[in-house]
Amino acid sequence: MVKKIRIYIEGGGDSIGQKTSLRQGFRQFFKEELEKEATIKIKWDINITMCGKRSDAFRNFKNALKSYPDAFNILLVDAEAPVKKDSPWEHLKLRDNWDKPAGVDDDNCHLMVQTMEAWFIADIANLKEFYGQGFKENGIPKTANVETIAKDHLERILKIASSRTIKGKYHKINHASKLLELLDVTKVRHASHYCDRLFTTITEIINPQDQN
Repeated sequence: MVKKIRIYIEGGGDSIGQKTSLRQGFRQFFKEELEKEATIKIKWDINITMCGKRSDAFRNFKNALKSYPDAFNILLVDAEAPVKKDSPWEHLKLRDNWDKPAGVDDDNCHLMVQTMEAWFIADIANLKEFYGQGFKENGIPKTANVETIAKDHLERILKIASSRTIKGKYHKINHASKLLELLDVTKVRHASHYCDRLFTTITEIINPQDQN
């Protein structure tokens, strides 16, 4: 039975402080939902590593396969484009020329489609609460599938919508960690197939009896 899940995530900037902040955001994003989903009381733990560049995330993930063979190791990176392949590894091979490491399958690879910012757009109420007065809700696309919003539009949409708020324009390093902590995970899962896939995978790991 796997009791340790290690997730290697793209992002967090270059400094330790920036990585620590975003790691806390991701930890809270996972924590409440997975505690709710856990149906058995075993001692399981999720270790999150913010890796900065996507190439560093892939390198750290591959190293973890050797260093932590008893853990369930997960790579989580931005898709950076529409996902047209059934397998996330096939998508990364096509876009980044990354080869799937030996001994892993699609459950070890997960994507933020098309980037992490799509998750924020999935929860407009959270954006309004975080940015407060001056937030331009009308500038946020109302879509049931945030993964259809082009990568090049996501950050621009958030910056325009938040430009006249007291917190200022959306800034990944300054704002993303808090937005992650406040997200309604259910809304994000409904609006993002690949986010739902990530939680479903982890839930099946921590609830192995549900697979029988």
